[in-house]
Amino acid sequence: MTGRSALFPALLIALAACTPVDTPPEAPAPQFTTQKAEDGSCWGTVVIPAVYEQVPGQVQVVQAQVDENGTIIQPPIYRNATVPKEVRPRREERFPAPCPDQITPEFIASIQRALLARGYYRGGVTSRFDEPTLNAILRFQSERGLKSSQISLDSARELGLAAVDLN
Repeated sequence: MTGRSALFPALLIALAACTPVDTPPEAPAPQFTTQKAEDGSCWGTVVIPAVYEQVPGQVQVVQAQVDENGTIIQPPIYRNATVPKEVRPRREERFPAPCPDQITPEFIASIQRALLARGYYRGGVTSRFDEPTLNAILRFQSERGLKSSQISLDSARELGLAAVDLN
């Protein structure tokens, strides 16, 4: 093999390294519900689903037979079964949140770094609300009583990313 022919495979390998790598499509940004109040503050909303438990009850298995006058010919037939009972209704909780114009890529990167330093985030700094970031925010806030992946103003303050209100 001549010197030139030995160089050719190495050159091909080097050029192959320069080709773009297929990257997965960027996940769409999450759509958080943030409402701006008249005083300029912003509020996030988290939906807390209803809670049900199974209780003893009856389930109708055969409908009543009624004639054209409305007289019951055959009463309905029921069987004993467990049925769902609402223990706590669905509700929405509002919480102070950074306004949408404050949620910049730099702010998101700061959230990622702050959660990484505290052991909640294990990914790289992407400056995007990707799934690992949202999961880390959810874990951080759940420990503080807010089950939402939308960053609250209190969490941003605790992470040192928002000004503390001294009033």
